[in-house]
Amino acid sequence: MSRIGKNPVAIPAGVTIEVSDAVITVKGKLGQLTQNYSDVTVKVEDGQVLVERSSDSKDQRAKHGLYRSLINNMFIGVSEGFTKELELVGVGYRASNQGQKLDLALGYSHNIVLEVAPEVKVETISEKGKNPIVKLTSFDKQLVGQVAAKIRGFRKPEPYKGKGVKFVGEVLRRKAGKSA
Repeated sequence: MSRIGKNPVAIPAGVTIEVSDAVITVKGKLGQLTQNYSDVTVKVEDGQVLVERSSDSKDQRAKHGLYRSLINNMFIGVSEGFTKELELVGVGYRASNQGQKLDLALGYSHNIVLEVAPEVKVETISEKGKNPIVKLTSFDKQLVGQVAAKIRGFRKPEPYKGKGVKFVGEVLRRKAGKSA
C-alpha cells in the first residue's frame, strides 16, 4: 500500500477546500488552485483530507500517492507559496526585469526576453562581485518549476567551467579539462 497516500493532509488555517465531482478547489490568502482527479476518493473530515482508493490495481496505487502529494502542495502553495532561485554564472551574464518581462544576457549575440506568466512574481538581484540571481515566487509549484526549467534551458551549466544558468545550491558534476 502507498505509504504517502495513507497519510492524511492537515488543512492549514485560513485555507478552504471544496471537493466536487472529480475536481478539488483550494483557496487561500495567496490564491486559488484547482486539480482534477480520478480513480481515488477524496474525503474531508475534521480538519484533514483523506485520499482513498477502491482497489489495488497498479493505476490506482500510482494515483493514490500522487493526488495526496498534489493536494499537500496545493495547501502549501496557497498558504506559504513556493520560491525558486536561479544563479547566472559567467562573465557578462546579466538579468533584469520590467514587470513580468525578464531580460537575460547569456552570452548570445542577442538578449533573451521572456514574458513570465502573471501568477509568477519575478525579481532580479544584482550585487557587485556576485553572480546575478533570478528569484521566482508563486503559489503554483508546477508553474514555478516550469518557468525555472525554461530559464535554465536557455543556457544549461556546462561541466568544465560551470558557466550557465543553475539553481542556487545545485551541485554540478565538474570534469577536468585537457591534460597537458
